[in-house]
Amino acid sequence: MTTMAALLAGLPLALGTGFGSELRRPLGIAMVGGLLLSQVLTLYTTPVIYIFFDNLAQRFSHKAKRSEGGGAELAGPA
Repeated sequence: MTTMAALLAGLPLALGTGFGSELRRPLGIAMVGGLLLSQVLTLYTTPVIYIFFDNLAQRFSHKAKRSEGGGAELAGPA
């Protein structure tokens, strides 16, 4: 919501016409473009990083379970 509010606040700068708009337009375009790019990168990279770390944690937890339980299974009943 914060990004959307800032993006919508930058639209009049990027789309405005009139006296002095040639000085304000580059700021508005940079604001809107930067906010759009950062939002898209955040929405796509956060789940990818989360899935990567989840897979990494599962891989290490399986190795730890195998090394802990492997000795007792080989010994057999007492």
